Amino acid sequence: MLIVKSIDGLSIRLTEERWDHIRNRHPEMEGLRASILETVSDPELIQQGDYGELLAIRFYPRTPLTRKYLVVVYKKISADDGFILTSYLAARPSSRRITIWKS
Repeated sequence: MLIVKSIDGLSIRLTEERWDHIRNRHPEMEGLRASILETVSDPELIQQGDYGELLAIRFYPRTPLTRKYLVVVYKKISADDGFILTSYLAARPSSRRITIWKS
């Protein structure tokens, strides 16, 4: 299990079970574990999810799928704990979601 701090100081966990889920559902994410952790700790923006989760987003000029945004979906459990649900690459941040923080 890996742990990083989000921009608001929350400890966010990436468990092996969630990493396996990410790699199985999104094979293009293989090799991007460090980028996932970087995106949570140093995002360019954070959007609100549909069910209380947060989406940390950061642009990467080089990914296995060319230039993409890395989206990391995570959930706060308490004032000092949370975990990553999933992660995927996107062409751009969603225009329908509310941006709650931007660098």
